Amino acid sequence: MRAFPPIIAACALTGTFPKSRPARRRSRLRQAGHEAGERLRPEFRLARRDGLRAARPGGRFSAMVTILAYFGAALAEIAGCFAFWAWLRLGHSAWWLVPGGASLALFAYLLTLVESDAAGRAYAAYGGVYIVASILWLWAAEGRQPDRWDLIGGGVCLAGAAIILLGAARPTT
Repeated sequence: MRAFPPIIAACALTGTFPKSRPARRRSRLRQAGHEAGERLRPEFRLARRDGLRAARPGGRFSAMVTILAYFGAALAEIAGCFAFWAWLRLGHSAWWLVPGGASLALFAYLLTLVESDAAGRAYAAYGGVYIVASILWLWAAEGRQPDRWDLIGGGVCLAGAAIILLGAARPTT
């Protein structure tokens, strides 16, 4: 009996397959090293879901996607949060919440593009990028020049983010 195609697609996206599945599908998964009901390895699941991520994890392309995702996420999060700030603190219309909510959804999506074995590690490294982007927002959007303490603090945060990202790339012994 053939499985319904949307069910196969849902199983591929979530990374789980039911215990009973067609023999042909089971044999292909076993050839890839997966047993029935076992969760797929994250890199296998990512490669199946998004062809961009299949391009050599840890390579130059992957690093560029991570950097762009972090800075894009920072811009989207700050813009979304500023929309709420403008509504609540500056007295702007509640219509500011519509693009603000869309911007926050974009922020959440962009963080999923980061190559990381754990969400918490990706969020921790993003924190340093967010702080630096917030200081740039202070300067560019609000017209207030950062002082030396802002710049020193931003540098320390970026160094911490680099330690998290680069340390996570090395296998532990």
